[in-house]
Amino acid sequence: MIYCLTGKIVKKSMNAVVLSCGGVGYYAQCPASVAGALPGVGKEATIYTVISVTENDVSLYGFATEQQQACFEMLTAVSGVGPKVGLAILSVMEPDRVALAISAGDHKAFKAASGVGPKLAQRIVLELKDKVAKGFVDGISLEDVAGASADTQASQGSSQAIAALVSLGYSQSEAALAVSKIDAALPVEEIIKLALRSMAGRR
Repeated sequence: MIYCLTGKIVKKSMNAVVLSCGGVGYYAQCPASVAGALPGVGKEATIYTVISVTENDVSLYGFATEQQQACFEMLTAVSGVGPKVGLAILSVMEPDRVALAISAGDHKAFKAASGVGPKLAQRIVLELKDKVAKGFVDGISLEDVAGASADTQASQGSSQAIAALVSLGYSQSEAALAVSKIDAALPVEEIIKLALRSMAGRR
């Protein structure tokens, strides 16, 4: 298995990168969020990789962090979630949001990804809930993510802010994650304002 590659970026698009390593150009498909975060052509970069070998194809997938790499492997282990859908999910959700959505049973959060319908979204949550509860990769503790959310929601002001954000169309997990990063002692209106600002920056 090719765990990671470090080399010079030869070519880059919205969903792929070509990395030159030791005179060999490796073409790796990437989530849109990863390709956009990589440096420009001619710069050196490291990508964490997953290789897929089938009867008719050999494909390489690249990620900016080990967390994204592990999350992709976890998602694609679900029946019906192929590499294309795994990339689509990671294009709209970071690994911590994936973990929180699964923990909260928020299958609707996954429908934002291209190719994910209601049944597949529910299957992702159902099949991965136990795995995510154990922590799918070092560096992402579900207890930290979900615990922060639980502690936040224990505060009446933060609970009201989460409810208000959900009423505006945000998912429960997305709202909880945004609010968990804000001081719960602030007025509800201020929490909502700061949460909206942070979520707007991610979209």
